[in-house]
Amino acid sequence: MSKKGVTLFERNGAVDGLRERIAADLERARRRTRALTDAVDDRDLTRQHSVLMSPLVWDLAHIGNQEELWLLRQVGQRDAILPETIDELYDAFRHPRRDRPALPLLDPTESRRYVGEVRGRVLDLLEAAALEGADPLTRDGFVFGMVAQHEQQHVETMFATHQLREGEAVLTAPPAPRRSADLRAALPAEVLVPGGEFEMGTDLEPWALDNERPAHRVHVPAFFLDTTPVTNAAYAEFVAAGGYSDERLWHPAGWGHIRSAGWDAPQFWRREGSGWVVRRFGVEAEIVPDEPVQHVCWYEADAYARWAGRRLPTEAEWEKAARHDPGTGRSRRYPWGDEDPTPERANLGGRHLGPAVVGAYPDGASPAGVHQLIGDVWEWTSSDFTGYPGFRAFPYREYSEVFFPAPGGRSEYKVLRGGSWAVDPVACRGTFRNWDYPIRRQIFVGFRTARDATEQN
Repeated sequence: MSKKGVTLFERNGAVDGLRERIAADLERARRRTRALTDAVDDRDLTRQHSVLMSPLVWDLAHIGNQEELWLLRQVGQRDAILPETIDELYDAFRHPRRDRPALPLLDPTESRRYVGEVRGRVLDLLEAAALEGADPLTRDGFVFGMVAQHEQQHVETMFATHQLREGEAVLTAPPAPRRSADLRAALPAEVLVPGGEFEMGTDLEPWALDNERPAHRVHVPAFFLDTTPVTNAAYAEFVAAGGYSDERLWHPAGWGHIRSAGWDAPQFWRREGSGWVVRRFGVEAEIVPDEPVQHVCWYEADAYARWAGRRLPTEAEWEKAARHDPGTGRSRRYPWGDEDPTPERANLGGRHLGPAVVGAYPDGASPAGVHQLIGDVWEWTSSDFTGYPGFRAFPYREYSEVFFPAPGGRSEYKVLRGGSWAVDPVACRGTFRNWDYPIRRQIFVGFRTARDATEQN
């Protein structure tokens, strides 16, 4: 096992190629941003497609503004490209999403010109930037990695905006891989994850964000976990069994919400005859029974788990299933090991515009035999979002700490793990933590269930 304080880049001898890696990660993010913003006309770029989302043109310029703030001004000590009043317009904490269309935003042409100018100067800065030394902001290229992750997170947000957009389809992609019915049937319904301690979080992942740190030992009692995420077919059984009309299954806040909102199925599902169709990026089709269900909120996932006589896994259980290698006793970067994701291991990067069927990525299974923990759908856990023991905000409180509950207060957010099909590998790893309100379901989220084991530890 690698000693403490030695980063992944140093372990892999990749320091010399770090500039090239950063440039490639930034360029991949920008290609995806361009694809999603160039796919629609200026009217759709400036229109708000849902009060839950920003206009796409806001996301575009916000991406450039954050890149300028952190890389050009903070690291490079450069002057602002535009009057600094622009910072206020693209401050996500100053203006709720519902209010952003009314702001004097840069128009599409101005936004594209701005982000292009920022990127050109950033690549010049990268050539001479110090990526080693004592400064934690620049060491191992952390701040460049943070900016690449930020853009990729907004790419996923823009995918969600496209999903909420009405009108003709503008996004296309090849279908996700399938596995034969026999191979899927051979998978057990659940696997046993033995009890014991494991190392949760990380001190070694160079681009890990503050809420993933520090590494700490956690004892997790033995438990059973679904081998794959819950499928459309399984969730349809819950719907058919009256799951949305049985108050006993629901958290009180969730029951109140689904009644007032009139929900009776996952978002984007529509009943047709005796079955269901789903709308995905402007195209309606019958649901694929063995795909992971997506667009369900935490309350829906929790109610399904109760109906099935199970529960949602805790965040620690999820991470142990995804990272712990009982053969070596160490925690891996990913379920399959320390190597970066590949198309054979996980459905990431928006390659297919949706989840693959369960069992489609056997090369990505964990040592315990759990499949598709990375990619396809984010997975709700039962855990509230808070800091790990010894948490320190870095490099700014607004990334994580402001979302933690106040001392003695209750958390407003639930933790999601694993990453969806829309996530880029740079913003997805076994320690990565996402969070959202338990009523949110426009995100590409599903779940799997767990139960306690009777095994003695």
